[in-house]
Amino acid sequence: MKSGLITRDGYESLRKELDYLWREERPEVTKKVSWAVSLGDRSENADYQYNKKRLREIDRRVRYLRKSLENLKIVDYRSEQEGKVFFGAWVEVENDDGEVLRFRIVGYDEIFDRKDYISIDSPMARALLKKEVDDEAVVRTEAGSVTWYINSIEYPKP
Repeated sequence: MKSGLITRDGYESLRKELDYLWREERPEVTKKVSWAVSLGDRSENADYQYNKKRLREIDRRVRYLRKSLENLKIVDYRSEQEGKVFFGAWVEVENDDGEVLRFRIVGYDEIFDRKDYISIDSPMARALLKKEVDDEAVVRTEAGSVTWYINSIEYPKP
């Protein structure tokens, strides 16, 4: 399940990606495909096959981004959030084994290529919501339950 929430930074990042794919990469790949077509036999033309495949990938991503950007809800920082864990917070937690994790709670579309971001829909984020520093959160997963203690909560200031 995806909550449909996103930080303003995440939204801008997706918007820039869409803009780049549509205005820069797609026209470039389209030129390469046209050039490869002009050479004749497409069945053994690696340039044609690769760029045609890339064009399909770009088009699929563009459709996904357009649909997502239309439906995502930007959540901005509000001063009332201070001191508690909410969407957009950087949180540091520690368990009884002394393992320390630091991550930001963001929307599903923002977690890819980032090891320090977790989805608002994850069990960890759900367990931490509305908690304060020194509170404990029990995170339940299929693997079992783990208790985490909140060391710090920070919000990026606009």
